[in-house]
Amino acid sequence: MSKQKYDIKDLSLASSGGLRIEWAEQEMPVLRKIRARFAKERPLDGVRIAACLHITTETANLVATLQAGGADVVLCASNPLSTQDDVTAAIVADMGVAVFGIKGEDNERYYQHIQAALDHEPQITMDDGADLVSTLHRERSELLQNVIGGTEETTTGVIRLRAMEADGALEYPIVAVNDADTKHLFDNRYGTGQSTLDGVIRATNVLIAGKTVVVGGYGWCSRGIAMRAEGLGGNVIVTEVEPLRALEAVMDGYRVMPMLEAARIGDIFITSTGDKSVIDAQHFEVMKDGAIVANSGHFNVEINIPALEGMSVEKKCVRPSVERYTLSDGRHISLLAEGRLVNLAAAEGHPASVMDMSFANQALCVEWMVRRGGDLEKRVYPVPQEIDRLVSRLKLDAMGIEIDTLTDEQREYLASWKSGT
Repeated sequence: MSKQKYDIKDLSLASSGGLRIEWAEQEMPVLRKIRARFAKERPLDGVRIAACLHITTETANLVATLQAGGADVVLCASNPLSTQDDVTAAIVADMGVAVFGIKGEDNERYYQHIQAALDHEPQITMDDGADLVSTLHRERSELLQNVIGGTEETTTGVIRLRAMEADGALEYPIVAVNDADTKHLFDNRYGTGQSTLDGVIRATNVLIAGKTVVVGGYGWCSRGIAMRAEGLGGNVIVTEVEPLRALEAVMDGYRVMPMLEAARIGDIFITSTGDKSVIDAQHFEVMKDGAIVANSGHFNVEINIPALEGMSVEKKCVRPSVERYTLSDGRHISLLAEGRLVNLAAAEGHPASVMDMSFANQALCVEWMVRRGGDLEKRVYPVPQEIDRLVSRLKLDAMGIEIDTLTDEQREYLASWKSGT
């Protein structure tokens, strides 16, 4: 069991956190329906869950849903800058859940918090970036015998877990929640798109219209960022390494070019690729005076911050979440949110209505994993199609939208190979 009750900034913030959690809940009708069923059926009764997630108002509603199902939950932060301190206080005070997370915690404390969550001896892990899972495998392997399975929320985390599977290092089954259609087509695209631009604007108060916005990558998250930047009047450039995605970006109407070429003309740079050094020293060398650089990928390695610091003669915090680096030739480059997820570090993350579907997948996949017990192999599983379809149906119902149903004749036609021209 967890040896500490909690480690948060200030328990007296619980009242304001509770109000914000309640506000988010209004926009999460799918999760509310699942919570109501969980409360009746108790499918997670007594199951110990260690969750390493961004601690936000939406996450609080997921925790409440897991609790309604009977789970014994411990929560730690999945990023040093994404924690909402009033929310941690409310989760501890109102839900009685052990929470380990403080906004701005250093790397040492971040991993201390992961260790505290692992002290809970989890049967289920819920991860956002795979730091909990990798720490469990590398440093707390004696606990692996207790684990039934886990879930992973992010593209970055799924990449890491598939690498573990390929190396034969993964010791229990994990569901790639990120790959559900009702997650990545909506959370990654619409959630990341809106929240990333929200973070950039809150941090800088710059006008996007008329600016040249360089988007690193063209996966689902970057598609959303490009879409929203264009919608705000930005002139969008996309950089890519995958020819298919680059071609798609061209067909979607964006300019596509190498980062080194884009670096010379960009005003705002936003990475979201899951890889490292997408923006590197060679790019800083040619950027305009006043360029703004931000990252919306899970880890802060996408921007080579040590290279930027090595090229600089001065670093000054000029606004909350904005550090302005002065280069030796007098140019200034501003880095947002220490290169961490700008949408969570400088803003509030995704809107609750899109997290409603992502966390519905999380809750239902945990239930699926518990019910399957030890029947699953030690590998990364897709979200079962029936869960994906259920989440989409529940969301449409909550929005008051009806769709057509196939007739018997139509079903027969789709199942037959005999009908032709």
